[in-house]
Amino acid sequence: MTLLKDILLDTTLDCLKMLPFLFAAFLVIEALEYYSGEFTARLLAGVGKAGPVVGAAAGCVPQCGFSVLASNLYAGGIISVGTLLSVFIATSDEALLIIMGNPGRGKDVVFLLLTKVIIAVIAGYVTDIFLSRRIEVPKECGTLCSDCGCEEDGGILKPALHHTVKIFIYLFIFTGLLNLCIEVLGIDELSTLLLGNTVFQPVIAAVIGLIPNCAASVILTQLYLNGAISFASVIAGLCTGAGIGLVVLFKVNRQRKENMKILAVLFAVGVAAGVVLELAGVF
Repeated sequence: MTLLKDILLDTTLDCLKMLPFLFAAFLVIEALEYYSGEFTARLLAGVGKAGPVVGAAAGCVPQCGFSVLASNLYAGGIISVGTLLSVFIATSDEALLIIMGNPGRGKDVVFLLLTKVIIAVIAGYVTDIFLSRRIEVPKECGTLCSDCGCEEDGGILKPALHHTVKIFIYLFIFTGLLNLCIEVLGIDELSTLLLGNTVFQPVIAAVIGLIPNCAASVILTQLYLNGAISFASVIAGLCTGAGIGLVVLFKVNRQRKENMKILAVLFAVGVAAGVVLELAGVF
């Protein structure tokens, strides 16, 4: 009973941290939909080419809230697929905070952050220039509420609240189930089960990073700090570790094939980055 109470408490706190980001994302989307026209066109034109750079910078914030924000903005047709991926790749969840909490590891934070930002910007622009037509389904501002009927309420506040509550409930259930699995198996057992002593660390680390929960970044960071995995492997895992942002993307974006393509590119970038760093001897 105590275990369930602890899981419920942790899940509630984790989800409450997302609320401001969720509401902000939907409020922006609703505002752009409600006040569409020349204002929206000017806004998108101004951010467009700098999208991957802005996305990578936003993703540096040590929380997965911006990946949630980016997923909603992408589903609403406001940012490009390259910008979305740059946010996902740059996101590190709790990794930076954990490393900074270890005396003498400050250089690791700078190196890790710089490496991920460079990868995020390059991957974002490559995706927008060469892959966007094969991945992205054309979207228009105003499509987010096309089937739910919330636009009939008028204004932007009620529809934003409607979507926020809906996604919050979904996140609460999903996060609770994941926390239960982590509590039952234990982080150490889960880490051993997934990593072991394999030579394919970047690949397996990238798989761990895809776990849609902040616990993935905790596992990868602790393994790195304890010397169980290399710097290249932790980069691979943290590049794919978009946190709960992936869950939100699959929930709010109706194009399932498009979501799977984005997931595949994210995984490929993480693995490629890890393998290249490994071969280059960057540990």
